[in-house]
Amino acid sequence: MVHQQRSQGRLSQTGDTEDVVALLAPRLAHFAGVARTEHVTRAAQEMRVPQSTLSRAMARLEADLGVDLFARRGRTVSLTPAGRTFLASVERALAEVGRAADEVRADADPAAGKVAFGFLHTMGAETVPGLLHTFRADHPRVRFSLVQDYGEAMLKRLRAGELDLCLTSPVPDAPDLVARRLDEQKLRLVVPADHRLAARRRIRLAEAADETFVTLEPGYGLRRITDDLCREAGFKPRVAFEGEEAETLRGLVAAGLGVALLPPPAVPRPGVAELTVTAPRAAREIGVAWLEGHPDTPPVAAFKKFLLAKRGKLLPT
Repeated sequence: MVHQQRSQGRLSQTGDTEDVVALLAPRLAHFAGVARTEHVTRAAQEMRVPQSTLSRAMARLEADLGVDLFARRGRTVSLTPAGRTFLASVERALAEVGRAADEVRADADPAAGKVAFGFLHTMGAETVPGLLHTFRADHPRVRFSLVQDYGEAMLKRLRAGELDLCLTSPVPDAPDLVARRLDEQKLRLVVPADHRLAARRRIRLAEAADETFVTLEPGYGLRRITDDLCREAGFKPRVAFEGEEAETLRGLVAAGLGVALLPPPAVPRPGVAELTVTAPRAAREIGVAWLEGHPDTPPVAAFKKFLLAKRGKLLPT
């Protein structure tokens, strides 16, 4: 008589899911091979493992589960009801592992792999599309997963392994990251077209001390730079509106709701005047960052090399 339930199964003794997986995982492919052929010798030949090794693996698997998976007749075996139930889940699990292996191999393919790339919102309209266009001229099959976010959020994703590289500002200085300065972007004081300063071409930031500002929210790199520049100019900005995207701020300025320190737009916007700030020096550094010690796949290494070669000429002139 075949006993479907074994009283001394190891899994009932451990009771820990991680231990269960560690015990079972190496034997699942062997189990599926024996179940497919219903013959231990034939399965051993197909999988190129010694028959004795395969037989011991199946016996150990049943002992670990505490369940008989096979009914044995010599070297010929057939699945028990419990074995059929287990096989359905094992085949799904092995197929999922196979798909995952195919995916990571494809992502690491030097010619057609994938790069997870993050960048600031202000670089999405012109800078990043231009970079990708140039890079793909020599690497036409490399794929990109693109993420637009503010600096701190991108660094968090970088540390979580969700990004391979990111363009950010300010250039981070942290022991777990590697960062390289690539370029500098001048900031302008943006005022409404009918503003008292709109006819000016240049301005000292201190002259805007009494103005109402619209800025990005705290935590954004550009907000930190704005606060620092105003402090250097001798005042604390009076903030009326906080947003999450530079072009939204430009729209608020056009609507007469305040002034803002912003990088140049990809396309000139009507309704505003953009003034060069002569003092203090108003600019932000743009850099590329990646996780220290994180191994690069070939496509990531190629794109990193490409970006580093863009030092001083990353941004449109």
